[in-house]
Order: sequence, then structure tokens, then C-alpha cells
Amino acid sequence: MRVGIDIGGTKTDAVAIGEDGALAHEVRLPTGFGADAVLETAVEAVDRLAALAGAGAARFDSIGIGIPGAVDSDSGRVQHAVNLGLEGLELGSRLEGRLGRRVRVENDVNAAALGAFHLLDRGPTHSMAYLNLGTGLAAGLVLEGRLWRGSRGVAGEIGHIPVDPAGPVCPCGQRGCLELMASGSGIARQWPSDEPRPVVALYRAAEQGDAAAAEVRDRLAANVAAAVRLLVLTVDVDRVVIGGGLTSLGDALLGDVRRVLEGWAADSAFLRMLELPGRVQLVPAGFPAAAVGAALVGVS
Repeated sequence: MRVGIDIGGTKTDAVAIGEDGALAHEVRLPTGFGADAVLETAVEAVDRLAALAGAGAARFDSIGIGIPGAVDSDSGRVQHAVNLGLEGLELGSRLEGRLGRRVRVENDVNAAALGAFHLLDRGPTHSMAYLNLGTGLAAGLVLEGRLWRGSRGVAGEIGHIPVDPAGPVCPCGQRGCLELMASGSGIARQWPSDEPRPVVALYRAAEQGDAAAAEVRDRLAANVAAAVRLLVLTVDVDRVVIGGGLTSLGDALLGDVRRVLEGWAADSAFLRMLELPGRVQLVPAGFPAAAVGAALVGVS
């Protein structure tokens, strides 16, 4: 049985996967802040799964972790995970010392890409881009069943491709990055709201006839569509699977993105040939893609 743990800024999802690849057990718990608290969260997640499985942690075949930040997948070192208060944590080795077995660590978006590929690409499809629309925007690439991290580990960081030279300054130091237009933080900046889920409030206001909300909603759809087009034109993946918090909008978001892609195809024979609308889909609601992917990372 394999264990995968997705350590997020506020919650941690953990799964145990059986030999048949199916989910056997799932747990969710709040994530602590800071190095020691994050370590305790991960250990508690393993302990809870072990209790559900009726076995000790040493009986698990593998343990994998998905976590935000800059991750050295070889050493298990995590840097720049600001929302978790981590800067230079040797997460892999410290967990190995606590759990008594090898622990593999991967960036959470890359882990989610593997998880989505595991769920959706069991047929002839050999390549997939996972487009994560959360607080930020990034992609994970799975080519012929394997993660493609790039020469310096930044493959898929398309959120920091500038799309508006006159746009606002991004935290990365560039101006007008894609992430500023098509992410949770981008929506919060363009549509300030006290709602716990600003993007839901945005869509509701747009549906009720608010012209300013409709403009932000349409800009979101156009920029997500641009991200899909960018991923296909650079890597020519078989499909682009969208996940992350913004996908709570479900078919409303997917429909808007597909309509933008269809509009572009109507004006461009080249884009029409690429059949982009049929190559984009959402991760099924409730599927713990990053935790499942982390379990797969554990044996890679």
C-alpha cells in the first residue's frame, strides 16, 4: 500500500492507495505553520492512515509528499514555501528519520499532474498538462507517463509569462504576468470581496447583470484559454486538465473557456486544426489529485 500526502497552506489531504491503484483510505487535517508544525502534520497524517489500514507506517510500501514551493525532488529539500512558513526545510530526510523509511518529496502542482494523469489517461493518451488555477497559476507536465521538470525545475511555470506589458507588477518582478489575470489572487485583486470564495461571488454578480463583474469573468476565461493554447502550442500535449480551487465553478468555467477557444478557432484555420476545445477538461470534483500523485511520486 502506497501513501501520498498533499500539504497545503490550510489543509493536508492524505491517501493510501492499494495495489490495484484504487483509493483505500483518505484523511484530512489542518496544516500547521512553520517547519516543526508541518513535520508533525505529515507524521500525524501517516499515523491516521496506518490506523485505518490496521498497520504501522513501516508496512507502507512507499510514502510521497506534495508541497508548495521550490522542491529539490532528489534531496527532498523545500524552499520558498511562504504560505507554510518554510525556507530551507530538509523535509524528506527529517520525515525519514521520524517514519523509518524513504520519503519522496515533489512540488504540489507536479504531484497533482501525476495524480490527474493516473485518473484520466489510461488509454492511448501519452501526454498531459495539468493547469492549476489556485491562489496562483502554474502547470505540471506529464510526458509519456513521466513528469517533465525541465533543466532547472521550472517547466510549467507559465503563470509568470507576461501577457500584458502595461499590466500591474507581479510579485516575481515582471509586469502583466498571466497569473495576475487567471488565478484566485488575480480575481481577488480585480474583484475585491469579503466572500470566502471571491470567484463564486464574481460569477454570481456577473449572472445578475453587473457589467464590471462580467468583464472580469470574461477576462478570466480568456486568459485561462490563453494558458491552454500556450501549453498545446509549446508541448503539444494530448490534453490539458484543469484543477485547483477555481474549478469549484465547474461547468460554468469550463464552458466559458471552451467558448473562447471556439471563437478563436472560428477566426483561425490553424487553431481550428488543433481542436483545442476538445482537448481541455476539468479534474473531477473532489478527486485528491495532488495526494494521489504524491503516492505515485513515492515509487518513482
